[in-house]
Amino acid sequence: MKKTLLACIMIMLMLASACGNVETTSNPNTSNEPKPETEESIIPKNTSEHCNLESINLDSETEKYFYGTWKVEKHLGFANSYNDASEYPTGQKFIGDKIIIEKDFFSSKGLKNYKKYQYELKNPLYEITETCYNSDSFYRSYKIDIPDLKINDVLKVIGISDPSTKLRIPVSVTFFVVNNDRLILLSEATIFELKKITD
Repeated sequence: MKKTLLACIMIMLMLASACGNVETTSNPNTSNEPKPETEESIIPKNTSEHCNLESINLDSETEKYFYGTWKVEKHLGFANSYNDASEYPTGQKFIGDKIIIEKDFFSSKGLKNYKKYQYELKNPLYEITETCYNSDSFYRSYKIDIPDLKINDVLKVIGISDPSTKLRIPVSVTFFVVNNDRLILLSEATIFELKKITD
């Protein structure tokens, strides 16, 4: 009886040892266990899902389109997150006002009804701060519906900085360039379309 029990224990130890060896020598690529996410696997591969937050200089095509004197032509609406009470519901105080955007000069002094928007900069720094590759990714970032924005439109968010301090101008004004074909102004939560009147 003792011999039989001892033989059973020996067989169990051998089996346990063999199982241990199989586990340590098994190919990790064939394991059924879920693999932990690496930093690379978290980064989305589909650029249509998210906007690219990399800050880059204006490309020549965007420069050519962006520079000029612009007139605020029409009110497009409001961001869905909140309303700018001073402009709600019509946004008419900006209509007809002008903004000058040149390579060596920027002026928002043409926004006559708003003292806090009165800026002039010599040799301003322009950069694309974000690029959205369609209307869905843009909406995820900004909660804004721009009329006629299509699923394949590319939107470039343009930031303007003071060359002496390298800081963005302290004004709640953002420009969106859509396919180098439309210029949108976001002021507070109010959205306007601009029309180029001089190159």
